Amino acid sequence: MAYLPRFAFTAFACIFAICAPGLISGQIRYSIPEEMEQGAFVGNIAVDLGLNVRQLSARKFRLSSDDGGRYMKVSLDNGIMSIRERIDRERICGQNDQCAIHFETILENPFEVSDGELEILDVNDNSPTFPQSSIALQISEASVSGIRFRLEGADDPDIGTNTVAAYAISSNEHFSLETQKSEDGIIIAELVLEKSLDREMQSSFQLMLTAFDGGAPQRSATTQVLITVFDQNDNPPVFDHDIYRSSVSENASRGTLTLKVQANDLDEGLNAELTYRFNDVALRAVQHVFRLDPRTGEIRVQGPLDFEEVNTYSLDIRAQDHGSPAMTGHSKILIKVIDVNDNAPEIKVTSASNTIQENTPSGSFISQIYVMDRDSAANGQVRCEIQKNVPFRLQKTSNHYKLVTSETLDREAISEYNIVISAWDLGSPSLTSNKTIQIAISDVNDNAPQFAESSYNVYVMENNAPGVSIFTVTATDHDLDQNSYLSYSFLDNHIQNMPVSTYLSINSMNGTIYALRFFDYEELKNFQIHVQARDAGVPPLSSSVTVNVIILDQNDNAPVIISPSELSESAAVDTVPRSAGQGYLVSKIMATDADSGQNARLFYQIVKSTDPGLYNVGQRSGEVRTARNIFQSDTALQTLVILVKDNGQPSLSSTVTMNIRVLGNSSEGISESSTLVKTPEYLSDPNVYLIVIFSCTSVVFLLIIILLIVIKCKQDRNIIQEYNTPSYCYNHGVSHGTFNGRPAMEETLCYPGTGRVVRGAELNQYSVCLSPESAKSDFLFLKPRDASTSQAQS
Repeated sequence: MAYLPRFAFTAFACIFAICAPGLISGQIRYSIPEEMEQGAFVGNIAVDLGLNVRQLSARKFRLSSDDGGRYMKVSLDNGIMSIRERIDRERICGQNDQCAIHFETILENPFEVSDGELEILDVNDNSPTFPQSSIALQISEASVSGIRFRLEGADDPDIGTNTVAAYAISSNEHFSLETQKSEDGIIIAELVLEKSLDREMQSSFQLMLTAFDGGAPQRSATTQVLITVFDQNDNPPVFDHDIYRSSVSENASRGTLTLKVQANDLDEGLNAELTYRFNDVALRAVQHVFRLDPRTGEIRVQGPLDFEEVNTYSLDIRAQDHGSPAMTGHSKILIKVIDVNDNAPEIKVTSASNTIQENTPSGSFISQIYVMDRDSAANGQVRCEIQKNVPFRLQKTSNHYKLVTSETLDREAISEYNIVISAWDLGSPSLTSNKTIQIAISDVNDNAPQFAESSYNVYVMENNAPGVSIFTVTATDHDLDQNSYLSYSFLDNHIQNMPVSTYLSINSMNGTIYALRFFDYEELKNFQIHVQARDAGVPPLSSSVTVNVIILDQNDNAPVIISPSELSESAAVDTVPRSAGQGYLVSKIMATDADSGQNARLFYQIVKSTDPGLYNVGQRSGEVRTARNIFQSDTALQTLVILVKDNGQPSLSSTVTMNIRVLGNSSEGISESSTLVKTPEYLSDPNVYLIVIFSCTSVVFLLIIILLIVIKCKQDRNIIQEYNTPSYCYNHGVSHGTFNGRPAMEETLCYPGTGRVVRGAELNQYSVCLSPESAKSDFLFLKPRDASTSQAQS
């Protein structure tokens, strides 16, 4: 930046504010150059805070800062902030990129706090300096062109562009100067041999090395480079690396090995023996921190390290042989200090008052809290909280916290709070700091009765005894005398369109709820009531709570058997063909239970049977099936008594009696075979043969019947034609369709003497309809046949 005379420099001020009632919360930022004279103008604090000058004195304005009070002052007469003492940026912040002094302004009546920051800008007030007035080099005349010699650099305490930016060397035909910038921004100067040397022609050189900074106006420093040309020991030591990098923890103990450097010399004898040394500038910076073993090149921790003070060391090291003249090699070392979590957070509290009223609105400002941690990265990231059981909370702002009320206060409950502020960093292990502040609560009368819960769930077993208490609601009121006397009542509630008073009553003194009648779970499973607690204050305060009454089911309903119906006077009768095989479905018991849950879970079992091994019942399904094939020796009428019980405690049950009749009719047995469980294992070879024989016999039988019917019809026609009046006959021919081998009936109307015969297709036709379960019933159902179908068949 361009240089400005100190008397002409104007401070720049920025203010970022978030206004709230009773508090100016924000940050005022000023920027000034270092080295300003005492009394120099910084900014008008009154204008930046939006105040007039008279308010500064009336509201007891004061400036608070750990360091700001030393360097700054504010006049209450005009509100101007000025310099109290000359500020040297390098002394306060060293070579850190950012340098600022933090402060805060405090006003009372009402209490207001504003954060402030005074940024100190670097000016080019320091010239580069070389550690010595001259640099001595010894170069062999046998050195080849292009060889480089590292030169010790200059030091400049300024930062940025104001530090060392370039080097130059006096003109010479044998040497030139090249510079390069290291990773940490340091300019490295190297002397390059451009033309070979001849000791007999010129045995020494004197060059002038100049260092320039980048400030305005530019500052510089010079040193002499004294070069001696020799004709022996012509190989300088060479390091393994141009730049060595290492890291060390800031809590490393004394003697910890940080790095080992190594250089090689192609000469022999004393010319190859090396001694390692830090350059003079590096030695001054690290002589109390690191120790270099001159023989081995080991660098060990010599003293305490502090990441917060210096986080990186940039050192120049040289290796010098013992030849005559001695030759030197150079290298650079970068040692990074690793931060450890060795600084606990620091907590600073600024309070407006230690006493507040209990009716203070939520969100009201109480105190301002600053939390700082000198560590870096996660070790320097802090979190802050207070205990959870207090009506206060922390609000995070840009660089601090505000302690504010989070809910209505109650002096009768707690008259004083000890707020424990806990701050911890995110390091591993985390470090914690605590600070306690006391806040007293002044009393106002504003307490309504309070229930412990927002709602209650009450569980009542059905069939309860009337007049027994089922629950007690309790409210508390922390006021005094009559303001704490409470009475309880039901709010306007209805249960199944009936007033709540027909079901429940409540003791107005202690909140005990009584049941006035017994409850039936099957009729009323749950309901909700609202209970009010009212104090005796003037005016009275009240609050209400919801009570959910849940009726619990009791196993008071036995299973009801739906099928077979229990209303019939005799036991249920089912039929089964004797040809039925194992797994044949005989019937299904259907039952229900009015209870719920496990009380309605039903199980089926046979408790009595004529032949216990012939039938079984599904424990869960209620299906009655044959347990084996029915033999000729089995009784034709079997009686089963089936028990249906629930899973309640105690269990309730019902029974049903079934009569099962075994039918010997082969046709019914065939029709019923469709209900068998179709499993391949039941179709053995003998069964297959029997089925084939039975089918062939049936076909022959049907053919004989059809032939007889045809003959009979022809005879009837001859007789009918002899009369003039019609007559009816029934044709049982199969030409109009059959159903499962059974002929469909056809009605025929004959008019004797006319030759007209009206068949069933022209009158009414019916077909026999059989269901797969028809063998279980003695009824056959007829349905009209479609006329079009009959005509097609005729």
